[in-house]
Amino acid sequence: MGPPSNSGFYVSRAVALLLAGLVAALLLALAVLAALYGHCARVPPSGLPGLGDSEAESSPPLRQKPTRTPKPSSARELPVTTTPSVWRPPGPWDQLRLPPWLVPLHYDLELWPRLRPDHLPAGSLLFTGRVNITVRCTVATSRLLLHSLFQDCERAEVRGPLSPGTGNATVGRVPVDDVWFAVDTEYMVLELSEPLKPGSSYELQLSFSGLVYEDFKEGLFLNVYTDQGERRALLASQLEPTFARYVFPCFDEPALKATFNITIIHHPSYVALSNMPKLGQSVKEDVNGSKWTVTTFSTTPHMPTYLVAFVICDYDHVNRTERGKEIRIWARKDAIANASADFALNITGPTFSFLEDLFNISYSLPKADIIALPSFDNHAMENWGLMIFDESVLLLEPKDQLTEKKILISYIVSHEIGHQASLFSSHFQKWFGNLVTMNWWNNIWLKEGFASYFEFEVINYFNPKLPRNEVFFSNILHNVLREDHALVTRAVALKVEHFKTSEIEELYDLFTYSKGASMARMLSGFLNEHLFVSALKSYLKTFSYSNAEQDDLWRHFQMAIDDQSTVILPATIKKIMDSWTHQSGFPVITLNVSTGIMKQEPFYLEKVKNRTLLTGNDTWIVPILWIKNGTTQSLVWLDQRSKVFPEMQVSDSDHDWVILNLNMTGYYRVNYDKLGWKKLNQQLEKDPKAIPVIHRLQLIDDAFSLSKNNYIEIETALELTKYLAEEDEIIVWHTVLVNLVTRDLVSDVNNYDIYPLLKKYLLKRLNLIWNIYSTIIRENVLALQDDYLALISLEKLFGTACWLGLEDCLQLSKELFTKWVDHPENEIPYPIKDVVLCYGIALGSDKEWDILLNTYTNTTKEEEKIQLAYAMSCSKDPWILNRFMEYAISTSPFTSNETNIIEIVAASEVGRYVAKDFLVNNWQAVSKRYGTQSLINLIYAIGRAITTDLQIVELQQVFQ
Repeated sequence: MGPPSNSGFYVSRAVALLLAGLVAALLLALAVLAALYGHCARVPPSGLPGLGDSEAESSPPLRQKPTRTPKPSSARELPVTTTPSVWRPPGPWDQLRLPPWLVPLHYDLELWPRLRPDHLPAGSLLFTGRVNITVRCTVATSRLLLHSLFQDCERAEVRGPLSPGTGNATVGRVPVDDVWFAVDTEYMVLELSEPLKPGSSYELQLSFSGLVYEDFKEGLFLNVYTDQGERRALLASQLEPTFARYVFPCFDEPALKATFNITIIHHPSYVALSNMPKLGQSVKEDVNGSKWTVTTFSTTPHMPTYLVAFVICDYDHVNRTERGKEIRIWARKDAIANASADFALNITGPTFSFLEDLFNISYSLPKADIIALPSFDNHAMENWGLMIFDESVLLLEPKDQLTEKKILISYIVSHEIGHQASLFSSHFQKWFGNLVTMNWWNNIWLKEGFASYFEFEVINYFNPKLPRNEVFFSNILHNVLREDHALVTRAVALKVEHFKTSEIEELYDLFTYSKGASMARMLSGFLNEHLFVSALKSYLKTFSYSNAEQDDLWRHFQMAIDDQSTVILPATIKKIMDSWTHQSGFPVITLNVSTGIMKQEPFYLEKVKNRTLLTGNDTWIVPILWIKNGTTQSLVWLDQRSKVFPEMQVSDSDHDWVILNLNMTGYYRVNYDKLGWKKLNQQLEKDPKAIPVIHRLQLIDDAFSLSKNNYIEIETALELTKYLAEEDEIIVWHTVLVNLVTRDLVSDVNNYDIYPLLKKYLLKRLNLIWNIYSTIIRENVLALQDDYLALISLEKLFGTACWLGLEDCLQLSKELFTKWVDHPENEIPYPIKDVVLCYGIALGSDKEWDILLNTYTNTTKEEEKIQLAYAMSCSKDPWILNRFMEYAISTSPFTSNETNIIEIVAASEVGRYVAKDFLVNNWQAVSKRYGTQSLINLIYAIGRAITTDLQIVELQQVFQ
């Protein structure tokens, strides 16, 4: 995910106090509403539309005040009213981890969602199910705890102890006295009349029911979409990290692996998919005489609950066989007919084979299904044998040739395949994935971080011309270094052993993925590829189908290191890596090239001079790969606060310079003394090509970040840009512009003296890079389709050139816009489409604006609607923007999460002034159309336009 901008804007103190007061009042109101909503969320209605009477009678009962079912007189099955207790005595249900009393061995799971093509759900859908869980008792207990949330238990029974060697024939049953829910810790509690016996196995038999929701993308969820001109629906699952408990009662912790036999009951017109191949099908008739298909699946390998997956859909597929294993890509029938799934199919098989060969571990399942959902908030999920994607990151349409989508799809497919673990071992396994699973969520960075790192290795293997270091910097390193610092951010490896569900979800963040990937890359960098892969192979072989901790991985790396003599480390691999994974932030490495003294200190946002917060052993063991005068030098280590490296001293020679952090494989920023920066600046002005592209990126990015946070003066960073008239690498220009021309600068600076100075400075240097890419756009834009760095950089270059008033940029925008308006088949090149549409409107009249409004009204694609809405807000005519906002509050929503047009207008250069007056006169309509939260967002946007006390009074009156 992209990090938020660190730049800001300024308002007067009076305005700031007003905004703070208004926001506080609105937040309080929202908090009250949220609290009220929380008491009624996901409570099933008393009747379910679309069900026959007999089915309605089996719907979940309302969760009202707790009731206690009388103790049965015999050991027969117990009907249970599943209602949460208002009060309960202290007990194991207060803990966030399951007690170790029961170990799950096997699940027999049956799900029956009432999804029918002739009656599509309106928001929610009933499902029922049964699960028989075979468990082994380790501690005598008469209280059984397992996870369950948002379900009602219809029946609970405990069979056993089971007799080994007799097909688990039972010798008795254990009466169940009561079933109740500890809702806050998400447990189902079974109270038994007698304790289970340690060492014995039992079978928990549970029947349950619940609801599936369209806009709730956790557990089971619905997608309603259009295919072949018809409205259709599908059902899918997302159980990671802790959402299996939303679907069926289970032991929902990553270390508690078991095998699964899964049965799905579905309408005959649908296909059912799960982790394993279909085993068989039969027909079931419900009480209304309707026929349903019962699909059973083969037994899974041992796996945690979060990897279980289900899909019920009316899809087509394409398939191929790779090394005897079937690979199928499922998608909407329109998408399959348009060959949109072919690219994903063609890269999936070779990716499997590459990883199998690399790690010498074969994919253990007989098939791999990949399905593209119309809407999937997680973008992709690596369920073993059934990977689920949002179609936007899996399907490639013909119009996508000029986007970075090919590489994006390749990365994400590689990431999720890598998670298949047994698939190809470490290469990403779901922890690396599914083959070796973490014991607990505090080690999630290993799963996702190594997967994120290896996805780049796979893509580099298949695209050897792709500049691997620059791509990793652009996609991973740049973003995480902008967000990471010593005081606020967390360490990637956490020592905490207990997390709430919400806290586990929060771990799926930039640091888990991007910092984790950077840790893996740094480790590979100071070792060598052979040693790195060898250690991972050993680790995966040892822990296949079991659980492991971070230290287990480090032990296998240490074993590989101890078996050779080429790579010498200053400490154990555990000590080195713990210094990076167990503390937040990263170091700034400063080299004095006059003395050779190198020191480290934590990176702080807005560092206070002459203050350091380093205490105790809070240092990093830092690998320093470096170059001197263009020649790679031997690896050295900074394993203390300060150290002298005489070999890093430079002379007065014009050709003498040093750059630390070769290829940016280390996770740190680099600073130099004044002489060090001066030498680098001289080299850039004299012969920039002598410094590799990745290090021109590094110098610019490090210098601007360090200047922004008070480590060096801004003049030092700006000096590095003087050579840019000779820079022909667009990714370097992108880095310059991202740091120099920020989003807030573009929107706020036009009335200040800095704009003409910046315009003169940059336009003087833009000619070379602009001429290169404007010529390509005019003459052969398709030449860019395989230039990934250009595709991700061109929008920033084009947008900045037009913002600075470069005449050729404005003219080219008008040309491309006019050609598209006159002949829509002349599509605007995707990388610059946003910019061209915006300036086409800004330089045009109401005629051009009406054309875009007509296109906006008629399109059904949400992505296109968002793009057009932003373009229409670029108008310089206040009356047109006012008309746009009137349109927004008078039309019906396109989707439940439609983009807020008022906020878009308020964020534009002219629109912020128009939006203020519009809000004063229409705040009730805006709130009704977009919700109360929109008012908070608008306060901040229009606060920039407030300049008088009268305007403050107006806003106060509105929000009273």
